[in-house]
Amino acid sequence: MTGRALVLGSGGITGVAWELGLLAGLAARGVDLSGADLVVGTSAGSVVAAQLTSGTGLAELYQAQITPDGIDISAGLSRKLMLRYALAFCLPGNSRRVRRRMGKLALATPALPEAERRAVIGAWLPSHQWPSRHMLITAVDAATGEFRAFDGSAGESLVDVVSASCAVPGVWPPVEIDGRRWMDGGMRSATNADLAVGCAQIVVLAPIWQGFGALTGAERQLRRLARGSQCKVALVTPSPEASAAIGRNLLDASRRGPAARAGYAQAEAAAAGVTSVWSGGSTRHQPAVDTEGRGS
Repeated sequence: MTGRALVLGSGGITGVAWELGLLAGLAARGVDLSGADLVVGTSAGSVVAAQLTSGTGLAELYQAQITPDGIDISAGLSRKLMLRYALAFCLPGNSRRVRRRMGKLALATPALPEAERRAVIGAWLPSHQWPSRHMLITAVDAATGEFRAFDGSAGESLVDVVSASCAVPGVWPPVEIDGRRWMDGGMRSATNADLAVGCAQIVVLAPIWQGFGALTGAERQLRRLARGSQCKVALVTPSPEASAAIGRNLLDASRRGPAARAGYAQAEAAAAGVTSVWSGGSTRHQPAVDTEGRGS
């Protein structure tokens, strides 16, 4: 087992801010995760992954989160939409069937002018080119439920792939890539941490980490990765203070600043646990890191 993986999970607009704040705060404390051999991004995490691998410094990326720029699109998840999510995930069927149900909801999402949506995603990304290092961006085919981890090797547009990974069903319509329509990669898992299989050291930043119905949670995926292996893993989720800053509406752009600052502050508690995994040393499995940076 070789290499270090950074897994960046779903979490909406505020999740982007929290993850970047946490990454910047960790870097300021001497724990720079930007040199990961593999970066996995899902939904909000796809934005962070593309930013992180662009060559832009973490301090600059953090500053952009706490400085209003006027290019966000705020949205919300209504109770009716959340009920439809619950039904889709909890009704009988395997995970692919569940994703097809979510795909029907996604395909019925009112259209948003693609140029408008693409312009917002494009403005968020410092570079529109795939990085030279290994980066995986997840998405789900809205028609078939097929899960895919894009790596740019087939020439897909990075802006389109990130847009697809962020296409929350019922909020933003799926994105067409090579004649197929793709939706939020979080419809398979909020983190898709299992894509880091084979890596010796894995750090997961997860605004959303719980499982729900057929949606596999981050902790279960990490337990499976660690079972019978010698990998070291750390899972960092929002602290109570960060959760309060993030708020209930993960798509509220007005909370970017508070969420980013909360992530930066949380880095102090998380640094020791993340360092114990990222720095290597013993190859035995390490427990996940909880919201306060303690072993759990």
